[in-house]
Amino acid sequence: MATKIRLQRHGKKGKPFYYIIVADARAPRDGRFIERLGSYNPNTNPATIDINFDKTLEWVNNGAQPTDTCRAILSYKGVLYKKHLQGGAKKGALTEEQVETKFAEWLDQKDGKITGKKTGLVSAKDEVRKAALAAEAKKKEERAAAIAAKNTPAAEEIEEEAPAETETPEAEAESAE
Repeated sequence: MATKIRLQRHGKKGKPFYYIIVADARAPRDGRFIERLGSYNPNTNPATIDINFDKTLEWVNNGAQPTDTCRAILSYKGVLYKKHLQGGAKKGALTEEQVETKFAEWLDQKDGKITGKKTGLVSAKDEVRKAALAAEAKKKEERAAAIAAKNTPAAEEIEEEAPAETETPEAEAESAE
């Protein structure tokens, strides 16, 4: 029986959530499956991937063929790299200790990249928030200045008009005497 490691779609429209499964190649996408290996959520940044590493490695070693997307996911999580290293150990090119140390180094490097991306996203979000806040404060100051400028000339005009009106009756009184 030809088995495939593929994605099974769940979630609502526009918000997909996938299970990573092993199924017969002839079964429909969301139909019967042999075993569920994990999940994949592309809605988060970076995408959330939960996978049973040992079971997945066992299925890949037994000949299950991953689809293109699942191959990328398995490569991202290191399943295919571990299979590659184990193949080298079977041929005698590497020892089991070398396989484990190389894989541990790769995992540490990968975790560093993921952590760097997460911190970069958080810092970028904070910078955007600060820039928006600064732009909003600048706009508020401009509006306050415009309102003050609008109200100030009106007050001066009123003051100028008021003395002119008081002078007019006095001038009339003086001219009447």
